Amino acid sequence: MTTTPEGAPRTVLVHPDATVLAEATAARLLTRLVDLQSAASPVHVVLTGGTVGITTLAAVAASPARAAVDWSGVHLWWGDERFLPDGDPDRNETQARDALIGALGDALPATNVHAMRALDPAAGIATPEDSAAAYAAELAAFAPEGASVPAFDVLMLGMGPDGHVASLFPGHEAVGTTGVPTVGVHGSPKPPPLRVSLTFETIRAAREVWVVAAGAEKAPAVASALSDAPVDVTPATGARGTAATLWLVDAAAVAEVGAA
Repeated sequence: MTTTPEGAPRTVLVHPDATVLAEATAARLLTRLVDLQSAASPVHVVLTGGTVGITTLAAVAASPARAAVDWSGVHLWWGDERFLPDGDPDRNETQARDALIGALGDALPATNVHAMRALDPAAGIATPEDSAAAYAAELAAFAPEGASVPAFDVLMLGMGPDGHVASLFPGHEAVGTTGVPTVGVHGSPKPPPLRVSLTFETIRAAREVWVVAAGAEKAPAVASALSDAPVDVTPATGARGTAATLWLVDAAAVAEVGAA
């Protein structure tokens, strides 16, 4: 597996702490949405979960600048999801609705929110593969001609202390999945064990990829990814956009970058 995936070079932007990082990422996202909408619509954004990801969404909801965005022209997607029943508090969708989507109300049409299907055997969603297939169909429905996924304008990713992004974990077979936009994940080392994720092919098709990471516990993985460790060792290495790749981090997360 390649250690230097093709895509835009990384730009690393360091913030003092996790709180400032979340506020700055929220401001950056709002500004980017306004800029994008000045040129084209709709805009497609992929959200991430995790502490900083959800704090960022809450900061978007609290910002007066959110009113400058035409949310009717914004489509929200997810990079991964825990395969749990609808409304489970551990689902990224549930947390995003609590942090941001609920606050937007009617400004954001329900049809613009593209959640990964929850565990629901009665509706034919009994396995992560069922949910992955349904999401692949949803992605295809909004893809430009000749593509299998939308042209994501911004795709945000959190990163775990092990270097995983989305639900693509070190050494897991899902890291190397190709030919499909989504993948069901079994045996996740981080609970819950069943998940659904975008594949790296989908992530790398995004125009801009933003990796958002904070905390000293992330420092070894950040250093590993920024030194281009193999993707199956540190999956975050493979997170690249076609036009821009931003690493939005706090000072603690880059403490080991460049260390001998």
